[in-house]
Order: sequence, then C-alpha cells, then structure tokens
Amino acid sequence: MFVSSLQDCALPLLREVIPTDKVEVGFKDLDAAILVGSMPRKEGMERKDLLKANVAIFKTQGEALEKYAKKTVKVLVVGNPANTNCLIASKSAPSIPKENFSCLTRLDHNRARSQVAMRVGVPSDCVKNVIIWGNHSSTQYPDVHHAIVNNHGKEMSAFDAVNDESWLKGDFITTVQQRGAAVIKARKLSSAMSAAKAICDHMRDIWFGTPDGEWVSMGIYSTGNSYGVPNDLMYSFPVMIKNKTWKVVDGLAINDFSRGKMDGTAAELVDERDTALTFLGA
Repeated sequence: MFVSSLQDCALPLLREVIPTDKVEVGFKDLDAAILVGSMPRKEGMERKDLLKANVAIFKTQGEALEKYAKKTVKVLVVGNPANTNCLIASKSAPSIPKENFSCLTRLDHNRARSQVAMRVGVPSDCVKNVIIWGNHSSTQYPDVHHAIVNNHGKEMSAFDAVNDESWLKGDFITTVQQRGAAVIKARKLSSAMSAAKAICDHMRDIWFGTPDGEWVSMGIYSTGNSYGVPNDLMYSFPVMIKNKTWKVVDGLAINDFSRGKMDGTAAELVDERDTALTFLGA
C-alpha cells in the first residue's frame, strides 16, 4: 500500500520504490533519510519505558546510517520523541557530522504561522519569522516576538497586527503546544497531511535554502549556541539555510517571558537526554 501511494502521487522525481526490510539495502548510499518510525506511548507505559524502546530503535537506525549511508546524508527524525530520538541516532553515527541531523519542528512552525494568520485575517504566507524553541512536545515555546505580518500590504510586528497581547501570550501558545493532542482526540490518529507537508517543507529548505531575510524552525544540535541553551541537545532554533547548511539566527533579543519558556523546554530535553543515555549502552 505504501508503494502504491508513492506511485499514485505521480511525483516527477520518483524513479523507483524498493521495498525492503534489510538495512544494507534501505540505508545504502543515502543522500537523505527521513526516520518516521518510532514506538508511540501506550496506555500504562511509563515515560522511561517509552524512551528505552525508542533508544533501541534509533540506535539501530543510527548504526545503519553510520555503516551504509553517505557521510553527507541529511537526516530528518520525525518519530517521537523526535528531539531525543534524533540525538540518539546522531550519537550512534559518530562519523556523520552532527549538523547533518535535524528533527521536525516545522509542523509546529506552520501551526504557529497559521494561527497568527487566521487571527489577523491574512493568508499564512503573509506571516514570517515565527520561532519554535525547544522540544517537539507540549513544553515547546512558539515565539512571535520577532514575527512579521504583511497585513493587507503593510508590514508590521505580529504583536501590532494581532493587537491582543493576552492571546499571543496565552491561548496562542497553548493551542500550538497542544495541537497534536487535539488532532489525535478528533480523528483518533496523529497528524497526516499537515505532517507530510511539514516534512516536505523542511527537506525542501535544506536542499534549496530559505528566502532572504526569513528563517524557519528546526530541531538541531545545540552545542555552541548563543542563547544559553545547554549543550548536547537537539533543540529547536530559528535557522537560515544556504548551500544545504543551516545557521542559527543570532542576536535576537530575548525578554524575561521568552527566557522562562525557553529554559523550561530545555530542562525537559535535558531530562529526556539523561534518561535516554542510560539506555544507550544497554
């Protein structure tokens, strides 16, 4: 069915689909890898059990990348908990640069753009430079302090365009944070079309770059960042991309409200990482 679906998309660049359960076939000479498979949390499962199961999955996939893929491969981790799964995969493929690994927070980024656009009454492409900081979880911080809205021909800050600070610091944030759970509650399944669109957006921007003056959100390796985020995490930052290389947008002013939100999601990622690493050598 998966093969048929790909064929039925009539994608102009699709030449062949090779169904396989052999890592030496599936990972051989990859230019791009999109890792979507992970174990979802089941009823009665503790968080540490979920992390342990996913460490095993992404350790195996990282080792396969290390052994069979090109060292220039671009790896996007979608399976949740995406940030920590991405970190485990990267640590299991030590000869592939950490910068080649990223996890999907573009869906959250798109959700944030859409919420602002609907509030103002403009198309979503009239909203740019929102930011998703941190974890792809309910602690993520959707930040519009630097976002710009083209409000019917006039560019203005998102705060001015929306003109409702309490909404931007309240319901807007929780709506984006909890959107995935709301989708699951409504359709009994996780996001499908919007997630696929976000994956396409993410990979397209890696290959072709971001528009001048615009940034997008990606979960990337945090070491060496200028925002005080702890090292050795996969943390979502605003990035600009050129020549298949991302660069964190530096120098953005961070107020106390934002700092508290950014630190909170970082603390969750540190806890996830430390728990996951106890299973990595097991």
